[in-house]
Formats: sequence, C-alpha cells, structure tokens
Amino acid sequence: MSAPPKTVLEVSPQEAEAIRQAVREAALEDGRILAGPEHVAGLTALLADPRVSDPIYDLPRPINLENVARWVADCTAARERGERLLTVALDEAGEVAGYSCFSVWPDRSAAEIAGAMRADRQNSGQGRAGVGRSIAFMFETLGVRLIGLTAALDNVRSAAAIDGAGFRRMGEVESVRPDGTTRRSLYWELTREEWELRHRL
Repeated sequence: MSAPPKTVLEVSPQEAEAIRQAVREAALEDGRILAGPEHVAGLTALLADPRVSDPIYDLPRPINLENVARWVADCTAARERGERLLTVALDEAGEVAGYSCFSVWPDRSAAEIAGAMRADRQNSGQGRAGVGRSIAFMFETLGVRLIGLTAALDNVRSAAAIDGAGFRRMGEVESVRPDGTTRRSLYWELTREEWELRHRL
C-alpha cells in the first residue's frame, strides 16, 4: 500500500491532530466529491480499463465490484481517522470520469496523491492543472508540510506532470502493491516552503 515519504519531519501532537481534523472536515473544490457506496459501480467501470489502472500500483486487484466496494469502505474509515480522502469527479452525465486518493500521515505532516482520469479525458492538458490544484489542496487545506509522489518507471506522462510541478527527483523506491508484490518506482518530494517560493516568484 501507500508508504510515507522518505524524509521524516518532526511533528508536534498539536500539528498532527490539526491535520487529522482538516482531513475529516475538508471542503472539496473543483467538482470533487467524496466517494461513497453509490460510486462503486462507476469506479469499477473506470478502473477496469487498463489504460486507466495499469500504471497505478496501489489499487485493489482484481478490479471488481467486491474489491472496489471494500476499498471505498476502507477509505471512508481512514477519512474518519484523518488519514485519507477518496474523491471522484463526475462527467456531465453523472458518470465517474476520474478519481483522486489523498493518503495522509499526520504524525509526519506528509501526504501523497494517486489518481487517474478516464481514457477519453487523458492527454487533454487537464492532468497537469489537476496536479497543481491537488498540491495546493494538500498544503493549504490539509496543512501538511511535505508531499511524496511515485510513478512507474515507464509512466512518462505522470513523470512529466510531477517534474513540471516542481518536485525534486530523489531516485527510485520499491512500491508495494496490496497483494505484496513490488514495483520499482521513480520518487519525488516537495516541501510546502518550496511550493510557496515557486508560487511567489
């Protein structure tokens, strides 16, 4: 599953609890809504497309209604602990067109995001804009000070979006899938200070 960033920050109990509370109470923007049981079928249809799901290592597999329902329920329970937000974006017809999963480690003031858009919405320029909005959300709304991201070695599109957002490449890591198998991944980090400096210039 998701793993916290390599860099370990010193975090007070007060800061950690503030992050947990922010996750529980986060107001979502950009059309995001919290994923619930009513989105299981739509998420399953979205993730059944290998063009969407193949690059993402921490999805429940095999992708079917039962596993996706369990994943949504687990994410809901993690939100109540202040540790995760699973959101979906709907298209004009009300169908699930994308998802974002924010994993948060309050005791490390750190977070990561995984997500994808439906194949017909990829390569439209929305991905890079979405990365920027998600970074701002994690730093400004959730209150973390560090974001770590990974991408498969051959995931050129995600790597370009992460580089373009100002993340520092920090080599490679072994990402562990839910079934215990591993995947070699590129690894990046970005601090809140780096993000703020980049956006002040």
